[in-house]
Amino acid sequence: MNPGELLERSLAYALGSVAEVPREGLGWPTPCAEWDLGELLRHLDDSVDALHEGVADGRVGPRPGPSAADPVCAFRERARALLGAWAAVSAAPPTAAVGDRSMDSGLLAAVGALEIAVHGWDVSRACGRARPIPSGLAVELLPVAHAVVADADRGVRFADPVGVPVQGRPGDVLLAFLGRRPGRDSVSVPPRSALRE
Repeated sequence: MNPGELLERSLAYALGSVAEVPREGLGWPTPCAEWDLGELLRHLDDSVDALHEGVADGRVGPRPGPSAADPVCAFRERARALLGAWAAVSAAPPTAAVGDRSMDSGLLAAVGALEIAVHGWDVSRACGRARPIPSGLAVELLPVAHAVVADADRGVRFADPVGVPVQGRPGDVLLAFLGRRPGRDSVSVPPRSALRE
């Protein structure tokens, strides 16, 4: 697994999902029950900003910066900056300080790729679209999820795993492990009055 490639593929998937967000949809519900779409996009932007800090500066700061007025545009800009920072260090990835721990930036990129891809799926669902995580990407992200999501994260950062059909797509298996319900019945359709005519 090449963490830079994984990060790039996750960003490409999430950017495709974010392209579907209409400005009037920022208040729509998401699969993340505690966040509306605007809050989810701000979280995604903050995550990419933290990854950028880790890759470019070798540390992840303790607090997010101020929220952007346009979270879609902010996410796009930060995604480009993150890819540029990764390209600058990819020949010999350094370690990054995350809190009081040191983490190899390759692992940081892989964990970031997981979060970005899964939240890209959340964004797509919030827009009422079924846009599966690409199978090849999901196959590479699943071992990352198994390595970094502990039982202590359940009920705090992730819900309990849910079942999927035995022959479920890799993206569905990944999402189910992280407590999301990947079936079509879970598509969150925005209120009719909020959709463009």
